[in-house]
Amino acid sequence: MTDVSKVVFLFDVDNTLLDNDAIQDDLSSRLQHESGLVGCDRYWQIFEELRSQLGYADYLGALQRYRLEHPHDQQLLQISFFLLDYPFARRLYPGALAALTRCQSLGTTVILSDGDVVFQPRKVRGSGLWDAVDGRVLIYLHKEQMLDDVARRFPAERYVMIDDKLRILAAMKSLWRERLTSVFVRQGHYASDPRELADRPPADLTLARIGELVSCPLPMLSGARQEQRLG
Repeated sequence: MTDVSKVVFLFDVDNTLLDNDAIQDDLSSRLQHESGLVGCDRYWQIFEELRSQLGYADYLGALQRYRLEHPHDQQLLQISFFLLDYPFARRLYPGALAALTRCQSLGTTVILSDGDVVFQPRKVRGSGLWDAVDGRVLIYLHKEQMLDDVARRFPAERYVMIDDKLRILAAMKSLWRERLTSVFVRQGHYASDPRELADRPPADLTLARIGELVSCPLPMLSGARQEQRLG
């Protein structure tokens, strides 16, 4: 993309457009069915250890590490199929696609996500989000550290970042300042975690759910100067 857009809307995926908490719950149920409660707990322990090392969620990487501890467990193949064939479109939040359509009528929509290079793009594509933004998808290890690359690929006068993590919004706001409108969507466990909320500056706009974005007027989205709440 070479033309400068007036406004580019950047959408996070997990717990912003897609109910990732529900996906994790489904994975836990499948892990317990295939490997028992102990096996399920051990998988999530490895998952958290790996996330602390990498800085992002790596579901397939955690499964690979779990396999090293259980080399004879053939049920892990079923877990692999479960992850890769998961019906992600069923976990889109109500109003998620309508929010993308609304923002596309006001500017340019882009998916901006963190994640691994296999499972995360499969999730974005399988959910229908890839096609909903015509393939304008960026997936980084740490998206808040890649704003120069984002701006190079999608130059704009202003940006709007929609995310469920105040930490990410604050980091981006500290770099882009008035060029960015931050939109905090209070969905998922991070949005209510006191540790995630502690000592974070408020977003320019706070929504209770992603579907509320459909009715937000453009001035509120692209030019907010003070904290506003809907819902």
